[in-house]
Formats: sequence, C-alpha cells, structure tokens
Amino acid sequence: MKRIGILTSGGDAPGMNAAIRSVVRSSIYHDLEIFGIYYGYQGLIEGHIERLHIGSVGDIIQRGGTMLYSSRSEEFKSEEGQQKAIKQLEKHQIDGLIVIGGDGSFRGAQKLTEKGFPCIGIPGTIDNDIPGTDYTIGFDTALNTVIQAVDKIRDTATSHERIYVIEVMGRDAGDLALWAGVAAGAESILTPEFPYELEQVIDKIKRGHERGKRHSIIMVAEGVGSASKIADEIKDHLQVETRVTVLGHTQRGGSPTAYDRVLAGRLGAYAVDLLLDGKEGRMVGVQKNHLIDHDIIEVLKLKNDISYDLYNLSNQLSI
Repeated sequence: MKRIGILTSGGDAPGMNAAIRSVVRSSIYHDLEIFGIYYGYQGLIEGHIERLHIGSVGDIIQRGGTMLYSSRSEEFKSEEGQQKAIKQLEKHQIDGLIVIGGDGSFRGAQKLTEKGFPCIGIPGTIDNDIPGTDYTIGFDTALNTVIQAVDKIRDTATSHERIYVIEVMGRDAGDLALWAGVAAGAESILTPEFPYELEQVIDKIKRGHERGKRHSIIMVAEGVGSASKIADEIKDHLQVETRVTVLGHTQRGGSPTAYDRVLAGRLGAYAVDLLLDGKEGRMVGVQKNHLIDHDIIEVLKLKNDISYDLYNLSNQLSI
C-alpha cells in the first residue's frame, strides 16, 4: 500500500472535512501518498483526482460541508461506469480507496471491493442510519442545529400560545427527530419507525390545555408525511392556531461540534490503519466508544435500529 485515494459521496454532513483531514494527515504520517477525488464517484469516473499534502487540509477542521465536494452518479451504478472508475484508480496507481458517506456510498465501495479494489467506508450522514455504529459523522451537529432552532421557536410559541409542527430530515430513519424531540421537550415525536395515531397527538395537546399549557411542539420526521397536513389536521380538530417550520438543509450545514470532529478524526485514522493492515471491504464505526469495523457487505444487509427505550422515555416525559 503506497497510494490511497479518498472521496466523499451523497449528502454532505458536518465533520466530513475533519475526516478528510484525518485521512490525509494519517496517510502522510505513515509515508503514504494520498489523493483527493473530487465530486464523488462521478469525479472518479471523470478523473478529477489530485495529490493532497499536509497544507491541503489546513484550516478545514472547523468547516461544514466537504472540500472534496459531492455528487450523485447514475453512471457509476452501471458496469461500464465502475470499470471507468477502476481505470482511473489504476492510472493514478492508487492502491486503496476510502469512501466517506452513507449507505449509497457504501454500495459503491462494495462494488469496487467485489471487483478486487480495496475500499474502506467511513459513515458520514446526519440521519445516523448506518447499522454497525452508534453514531455517524454529522449527526451530533445536525442534532444541535435542530435543538437551537426549536428553542427559539418555543419562545415565540409561548408568547403567542400556538402549536408548532416542526419537520426535520429523515426519510427512512427517525433518529434525528427522536433525539431532538427528547432534547427539546417536544410534546409528540413522529418517526417512520413508530406508527402514530393523530388522536394520541390531539389527546396530549388537550391534556396540556387542561392543566393550563397553551403551546406545544410536535416533532415530525419528513418520512412520516407532510408537516403542513399534520398541522391542518390538528387545527381542524382543536380549532387552535398552528404553525409549521420545515428546517430543511440548515440541518446539514454549520461548523461541526467537538464530538463530530473527534469522531471524524478517530474514524479517519482507523480507516487508514485498516488499509495498511491489508483489510478491504470494511466499514469503520464506534460502539460503546470503541473503534470497530464490519464487513461492508454484511452491514448493508442489516436494518438500522432506532432506540425503543428513548422513544418510550419521550412518551413518559411528555405526559
């Protein structure tokens, strides 16, 4: 192993730059040459590749997004696209590849590994929906972004005695909605993993009114459905003023938290170590604060589990 490539793919997440920095500097520390691949798998196909140095990753640890940029590539899903990518890796004499991203990015790494090219995956997504790791890079930052927004919304909800329905990201996974809802004291939390009855949401609001509470926060993961529709249904049932806030892509931006920076640093260095040890087709992660790695193909077969204990706690605390 003399040359390593690194790319980011799919949706960006705060802390990706910190992970890139870790991979680059760990590689140089071990006397490896490191090459940045710009614009994800599409950039790999097109040959947007250049060597990185210590100074290339200076002053990026605090920046959100990804300095390598990202894109989605339909071409890479084809056999022809994958062969083009491998030719570019061979052209630059790159011996191993580190991919930072989510499950779609890992499927790309899996395809390259199956074709004999060593890849290591680093989980970077705000959804925290990758099995085999307790946390993904970007989740903690996105969570804090949501909490800060909800705290401000609660101020105005209290002043005007309104019900606010807040929609956060999470098409298939509700970790962000669940953790943010518990941390921000939401009255109801709606996620794709737990079926909900509108009557239960209405009953909680009614009970709050009976004890003098005049405002409520309803946290909704986007995969559940339209926050606007849910707000309209609440309004029709209770004849109260409702407001909707869709936080959107603000959740994916911003300077990464200390936790995400440290996590990114640990996972980046560990990915380099695995390649040096001759490992391939692995995903790195953290469980109970210990670095671990899994077969990337086996991980993709698993279903991400949301915390039932945390969901039950949220119901206890929002009586």
